[in-house]
Amino acid sequence: MSHSLYPLRRQRLQRSTLAVPASNVTMIDKAAESAADVVFLDLEDAVAPPEKAQARKNAVEALNRIDWEARGKTVSVRINGLDTPYMYRDVVDIMEQAGDRVHMLLVPKLGVVADLYMVEALVNQIEQACGLTRRVGIEALIETALGMANVEEIARYAATSDSRLEALHFGVADYAASMRARTVNIGGLNPAYPGDQWHASLSRMIIACRAYGLRALDGPFGDFADPDGYILAAERAAALGFEGKWAIHPSQIEMANTVFSPPEAEVTRAHRIIEELRKAEAAGKGAAALDGKMIDAASEKMAMNVISLAQAIEARGQAPVAAE
Repeated sequence: MSHSLYPLRRQRLQRSTLAVPASNVTMIDKAAESAADVVFLDLEDAVAPPEKAQARKNAVEALNRIDWEARGKTVSVRINGLDTPYMYRDVVDIMEQAGDRVHMLLVPKLGVVADLYMVEALVNQIEQACGLTRRVGIEALIETALGMANVEEIARYAATSDSRLEALHFGVADYAASMRARTVNIGGLNPAYPGDQWHASLSRMIIACRAYGLRALDGPFGDFADPDGYILAAERAAALGFEGKWAIHPSQIEMANTVFSPPEAEVTRAHRIIEELRKAEAAGKGAAALDGKMIDAASEKMAMNVISLAQAIEARGQAPVAAE
């Protein structure tokens, strides 16, 4: 193991991230009662320009009115991009009027480290000026060719500075547009491509996240009338190590929670791995056998990942997923 280690910067249960347009108060209220682990109030793509100011007011009101933590929710706000005239007011109003109620800000279309630095500097100043005690985290969307080209540098900056960055999300829709990729459905597969055309980008992003202690989240799947397609996309992301996926429709929440929760049998096996390795350790051995397979220190690390996730889910009041 290298002497340079970057532990996870902030652990949050984030199997499902529900996107909610802040222009729709009814949808915000329903989101607060949903089973989503994280809700983000969207001020960006889901809100038309004439509605931006009102959506911002709605977000501030919802943050202050709803007890998100009592509902087991982490709440985030997706601000507008740095290339728009809305971003600075999004940050100022959210932080000044609800900075002690919001958990994270989600920054879209992050391209270079300087983009992150700008948002953080603004947040830092507002927290100091207002005497806020909660340290608001930052998530960022990698959804442009520039962002993906700089993803390692962005992740490295977060790990080697006092950055607020906690997580990166893969924004497949804008990424496809940036890459001029031909796609038939947001987040879906193009049958003309031999396999998964998003695999290389997802792999690159999660490597950067895991190397430097950031959570990695998969983005939207546009066809909410295709649950099978959503599940397959989620399973591919989970196989790579992603912690969760967006839900752009309430029907996708349960699917995300299920796919990114370890099955009960997997949790049981993880505990057995730890038990057998402890027995082997007591006998002076570094490895053991379980169900005809060798297990060792690497097995213990994988098992502890499963156990810690199961414990986080249990703390939220949900049992592991039973095997079908």
